[in-house]
Amino acid sequence: MSTPESVTARELKAMLHDGRELALLDVREAGQFGESHLLFATPLPYSRLELDVGALVPRRSARVVLCDDGELGVAARAAARLKAVGYSAVAVLDGGTTAWKAAGYALFSGVNVPSKLFGELVEHEYHTPRVSVTDLARMQAEGDDFVVVDGRPLTEYRKMNIPGGICCPNAELPYRIGEIVKSPATKIIVNCAGRTRSIMGAQTLINFGIDNPVYALENGTQGWVLADLELERGATRRYPDAVDAERLASLQTRAKSLMARHGVTTAAATDVQAWLRDETRTTYLLDVRTPEEFARGSIPGAVHAPGGQLVQATDQWVGVRNARIVLVDDEGVRAPVVASWLKQLGCEVYVLKGGVAAKVNAEPAPKPRLPQLAQITPEELKRALDTGACSVFDLRASMSFRKSHIPRSRWSIRSRLVAAAHDAREPLVLVCDDLDVARLAAADLFEARHRHVKILEGSLAAWTAAGLPAEASPDAPADPDCIDYLFFVHDRHAGNREAMKQYLAWETGLIAQLDDEDRKLFRVGVA
Repeated sequence: MSTPESVTARELKAMLHDGRELALLDVREAGQFGESHLLFATPLPYSRLELDVGALVPRRSARVVLCDDGELGVAARAAARLKAVGYSAVAVLDGGTTAWKAAGYALFSGVNVPSKLFGELVEHEYHTPRVSVTDLARMQAEGDDFVVVDGRPLTEYRKMNIPGGICCPNAELPYRIGEIVKSPATKIIVNCAGRTRSIMGAQTLINFGIDNPVYALENGTQGWVLADLELERGATRRYPDAVDAERLASLQTRAKSLMARHGVTTAAATDVQAWLRDETRTTYLLDVRTPEEFARGSIPGAVHAPGGQLVQATDQWVGVRNARIVLVDDEGVRAPVVASWLKQLGCEVYVLKGGVAAKVNAEPAPKPRLPQLAQITPEELKRALDTGACSVFDLRASMSFRKSHIPRSRWSIRSRLVAAAHDAREPLVLVCDDLDVARLAAADLFEARHRHVKILEGSLAAWTAAGLPAEASPDAPADPDCIDYLFFVHDRHAGNREAMKQYLAWETGLIAQLDDEDRKLFRVGVA
């Protein structure tokens, strides 16, 4: 493997501020990334590198800088892989996060940090009104005139919600709130699990100009639990599908006003089609409607990015800074609202004129070429294990392995698999729920001169369905080895009160980590 080009920390800092397109990709696994990373780094785990890079970085001539901790060597391996699939301007951050910190620049923990930080800046700049969980509990007890709307997707809402709350994801709020709240005197309280979507949902309604008093619920469902209040679980209340057509013109007028206030413009279909063919710039075409609407049909090649989540976790869809982002809806309300926030996040963003009816075709991200793997049945694997005639590596999530796995199998992940299999008995049998993830890992094994690699047909589910034994290991792999899992983020959803407190303190402390130069990349409140 040849040595990749490199950039220093100071060179990368300058690149982040030169106004040109840049994909800064951290190729470590989710747990490693979440512990410490650069502010504007996009997580792209090496275990999924070729599967996800095409959507995150669709233009293969874009500048790409890869990052690890400076010692793992995974960034250099990832650089070789990206070069092999056609990315032409790939470099590695010399010394990784270690060198970045040594140069005096901040490192951040957590996930979706630019969006989380943005939420804190929004509250700070707009002075978003809020109520505490104890205030809300009192309002419930006294029968006040209020409605609680939960700004998260339905899947999150169903896990736990404020009692009586109605699911209405943030981008849907301006469009559908009139179907939920009929009186302008009714107080509207927006909640999420923590802070960001509560703040963003409330401020969205305020910026949209609705007449009702609007508040963010301070600290969301986590604050509710920390106040020793009971959450509701399994609720199904959600936004109505239909919106009164008589009110649509008024909603569109407000949406256009919001666009004008923040300098967002529309883009004609002919321009967007030309942008998508432009080999010198990157363009994302994102449909911000609900999953149900997207499933019924969209522009060919458009990517589904529900609007509230797009603002909450922009780095899940957009991997290239300073790219063009074109948003699509079908009514002229949601795309303008989402665009107003992305503009303040520092993005170059447009609303597609004509929405889903526009004549535009986008090319879907190409799929990588992956090696084909022979399969082994559960019964065949059991016989091989009993005779010591193979080695089994489980590539599922580390927490899934802890819950249940095949006896005598070992947990591993792509970045560590070659080392783990160095002296293993072949054939090497991979257990994985995602065949493509296993095939990526197998490509590394074949390159390391392993000749016999198979995959368990049907993964662990088929093994257990065949009546074969499985075992649990609550402490194996050990916590430091679970590099795909970020404990402090996930444990708060499992009722860990200390993790909740840590998470909320992390969110409120983000602004203090922001340097003046990076602060200028956000344009909160600028109109």
